[in-house]
Amino acid sequence: MHELKNLYLYKQGWYSANTEQPIVAANFLSSLDGRIAISPDANASAELPKSLTSLEDFRLFLELHAQADCLITHGGYMRSLAEQKLGNILQLPNTRDCEDLYNWRALQGLSPHPALVIASASLDFPIHPSLKEHSQQVYIATGQQTDSDKIKKWQDDGYEVLITGKSETVEGKPLIETLANKNYKHIYLIAGPKMLHTMINDQQLNKLYLSYSHQILGGNFFRTKIDGPALNTPKLELNALFYDESSENMHGQFFSSYTCNYNKN
Repeated sequence: MHELKNLYLYKQGWYSANTEQPIVAANFLSSLDGRIAISPDANASAELPKSLTSLEDFRLFLELHAQADCLITHGGYMRSLAEQKLGNILQLPNTRDCEDLYNWRALQGLSPHPALVIASASLDFPIHPSLKEHSQQVYIATGQQTDSDKIKKWQDDGYEVLITGKSETVEGKPLIETLANKNYKHIYLIAGPKMLHTMINDQQLNKLYLSYSHQILGGNFFRTKIDGPALNTPKLELNALFYDESSENMHGQFFSSYTCNYNKN
């Protein structure tokens, strides 16, 4: 853990103080056979296997999180969070282990907590109380064909609704352009496989961080890193690859980072 700490905050971080264009980053943890979540059957919701998690990976996730001035999540996460099926990653933990991350944000002139965009076609999700407790700016993103009454309800509740898609769903390029116009420069995806597909399809993802736990999990019902039709994939340029021989969960791990280049075949 000691050797990995601050790896993504300094040497392999994605924050750029002088960037003029927004930088969009994402991070995924999976097994060697590509599982990021597993379901016991076709009707159950998919959950992150506890065996995949490690203190090392979570610390690196938080280092990436700490560099964001805006997070993008989705309505499904907000529902799962309210049902306590998933943990709260809308803010950095308020613990001694994260004091250095808060201090780093302050040195960069960032607020203690980033803004949040909740992408949703249905607009059926609750707002987690921690967002108000930490005074975070919250935006709702949806498409042009979403129910206008639902849009108005969110607006009446005081939330700015960003129309960033031609159908009911959010599109990557309009969303990032809208956030850029609001002066957000470091946008971190915590939104799952469909949003990753959307951002790559619209050539908006810049940095991709992948963690691999050295396990083969199998299973008939599972989720992988990306969800959607075949892509005209960018050239992924490897920035770094680190090997952790054995984490506290007794499995080795790879930590890799990539730059997405859409101008090369």
